[in-house]
Formats: sequence, C-alpha cells, structure tokens
Amino acid sequence: MAPGDSYPSTGPTIKGTATIHKRVSGASLLEIELEGTPEDGEHPAHIHANTAAETGAVVISLSSVNGENGKSWTHIEADNEGNTITYEDLLEYNGYINVHLSSSELSVIVAQGDIGQNELTGNKKSYDLVSVANAEISGTATFSERVNKQTLVTIELAGTTVGGIHPAHIHMGSVADAPGDILVSLSNVIGATGISHTNVAKLDAGETLDYEALLAIDGYINVHLGADQLGTLIAQGNVGANVE
Repeated sequence: MAPGDSYPSTGPTIKGTATIHKRVSGASLLEIELEGTPEDGEHPAHIHANTAAETGAVVISLSSVNGENGKSWTHIEADNEGNTITYEDLLEYNGYINVHLSSSELSVIVAQGDIGQNELTGNKKSYDLVSVANAEISGTATFSERVNKQTLVTIELAGTTVGGIHPAHIHMGSVADAPGDILVSLSNVIGATGISHTNVAKLDAGETLDYEALLAIDGYINVHLGADQLGTLIAQGNVGANVE
C-alpha cells in the first residue's frame, strides 16, 4: 500500500489529517484521523465540490468519524452519482472535506481541509493591513499557492467585533494612489472571527490570475466598515508589486 497523500484539517479544538491510500485495484482508501473528538461523538464527513473558501455540494459521502478514536475509513471507487473515481482522479480532485458535529448539526463543521488540486503547496506571502478608521483593528492578508496555481487569500484581523460584516477588495494601484478600481472582490471579513477566505482564480473582469501573477499585482487591499459604509476603511495595505 502506498503511503498516501495527507491534507491538514483544522478546527478550534479538533484537528487532524485525511490520507488517501492507493489500492491495487486503482481505487482509494480515504482515512481520516482527528484529535480532540468527544468519545460519544459520531461525526458525518463528506467530500464537497470546489474549495472550502467557495463551498459546494456533497459529491462523495464518507464514513462517519468515530469520536472514541477520531478515525474513519472509506473505500472510494466512484462518486455519489456513480461516476468512476480512481486514486489518480482523487489526487487531482476539485474538492474539500468537511467533518460535521453530528447528523442533526451539519451546519457545525468541526474539521475541514482542501484536497486534490486545491491542496496548498506551502508557498505563501503575507502582507500587513494597517489600521485606518479604528486604531484597534489591524492584521494581515496572506496569499497561499494551490497545486492548481490558484490562490487562497486569507485576511486575519484583530480588533473586529461580533456582528460586523466587512467587505474587502483588492484595488488597482497603491495606497498612495487611492482610490483605485476594484480588481478582485474578496469574501467579507466576519467580525466575530476577523477572518475571511477567498479562492482567487481570476480578476473580476474575467482575466485568469494565477498565484505568480497575484504576487506581482499592482494593487492594495481595502477592508470596509460595512456594505453601506464603504467610505469608512478599517484596514488597508499594499500587496504584490507595491511591497518591497
């Protein structure tokens, strides 16, 4: 049996890995191993289409994770529609894994991770986002490369508050040149966590934008107070070619 490819998955108290093992038949054994699951827990798990940042429908149902040992094993040779899925197909799959709190609480995700072509390579670049209207709010924007050369853009701010929904965008030019047109719309930063995740594959205008192109972009990020308060910035920072 091949050692398999592992993908990290994290939650606030539960974390672990999903490992894809190749069978002689060309099918796969998908093994989930989590730490921190409650002994009496039973956690449904699925492979969904797209990236975790984009979300998507369930495409492959997995065996539930046993809370006592934090493990599940699923034989995979087809998706839920009956389409054949080989080991090689799964390594290139456009998907992510969700592990849920329980069958009656599917909206609560205890662990999550991108797989296949959406796996992160480990290459990343972080940029400072400084305070603007509120001195208590600042943070970073991190561009992380995927295997498929798309980018996960993660904004992490400290000082935001519960209830806040903060629109964010990459604009053309530098902070010194502002205002500039919006190049890439990003997911809203959620005040309760200060975090947003966006999968970036193209400009808003439709032009393909890979990781290397994003690192070279002539741009800056604005994070706004609210959808009806776009004129008030809570964080801002240069990215790409505008950072030394």
